[in-house]
Amino acid sequence: MPHDPYRALYLHIPFCASRCGYCDFATRAVDADTVEVTEYMEGLILALRRAAKQGDLACVETVYIGGGTPTHVGAKHLTQLLYALGLSMHLTDEVECTVEANPESLDERLVRDLWALGANRLSIGVQSFDDELLGVLGRAHTAEKAREAIRMARTRFENVSCDLMCGLPGQTLEGFEADVREAAAAGVTHMSIYPLTIEEHTPFFRAVKVGSLEEPDEDAQATMMEAAARILIAAGFHRYEVANYALPGFESRHNTAYWTGKPYLGLGASAATMTQNATRRMRVQDGEVTDDLDERQMAAEDLMLAMRMARGASEEQVAAARELGLSVDEALAELEEQGAVVHRDGRYQPTERGWLCGNVLYGRLLDLAP
Repeated sequence: MPHDPYRALYLHIPFCASRCGYCDFATRAVDADTVEVTEYMEGLILALRRAAKQGDLACVETVYIGGGTPTHVGAKHLTQLLYALGLSMHLTDEVECTVEANPESLDERLVRDLWALGANRLSIGVQSFDDELLGVLGRAHTAEKAREAIRMARTRFENVSCDLMCGLPGQTLEGFEADVREAAAAGVTHMSIYPLTIEEHTPFFRAVKVGSLEEPDEDAQATMMEAAARILIAAGFHRYEVANYALPGFESRHNTAYWTGKPYLGLGASAATMTQNATRRMRVQDGEVTDDLDERQMAAEDLMLAMRMARGASEEQVAAARELGLSVDEALAELEEQGAVVHRDGRYQPTERGWLCGNVLYGRLLDLAP
């Protein structure tokens, strides 16, 4: 279908040093020097060049190289990919270009090379600074390696993000608070904090099923998320999305593109692409259509996505949904009464309660156009 230009580009690298016990992403543990990795990376570069020839990259504003663990494939493959990217589009300073990294596969040479070839943001998968918890998760790095990775990243990159997890087996509130404080003190400019979720077809799911692992305590996770907000706000961060915090000016533009309904192109195994025009939105993954939304469903989804962000939905966005016949006023009134949404400064914004009960908040808005 004729569609609006893509504004974001995602490149998927599905390889890791090892599979974590909680991971259900499209990844696998493969040695970096195998033919499989070489062939995959060559194919990804060809797909990138093909997209450029078709004009699909002309309006791209953000690039995200994710996985898996992109840094696991090594400097040779990653630098070839970034070089091809620089030839395929205008990779200027204004384009946010993020590379995901894990501590065990990041070194000073790779940091220098990524920076020199146009990457301007690193996102480091730390998860915890507690070696015991890292062992429980099945992470391939130590706490000290995580500290070293942040230090190395900051020698070139001003924009460094790190991921932390909460509600882990054996994790205490005090231990989690220490992790958050340490990450903030290390000089990162962005932090993503995720509660552990047990996904089907993972070792953690099987362990819960046989009783060798307890299910995450949602109340404890909520307490930890509240503690993270308190610590990070005191450290100068602001919570701009339900799981994301940034120092002013360091919000993830790529993730924000997803939450604000901007079209994105995904290249690589299991990478999703979203195309849209004024009346239709489609998502495609591995050649299969996973979503096909009409104009009303698009409006409902946009309201739901807006509630992931602290700024929420504008009155103009609500009015547009109303004009399409959605009973948005009734839904927002219900959510306000439940304490999940507040109306202020010309916007409908999620509350802390709304975020903690996200399934209720998001589900109610999606149900406006089933």
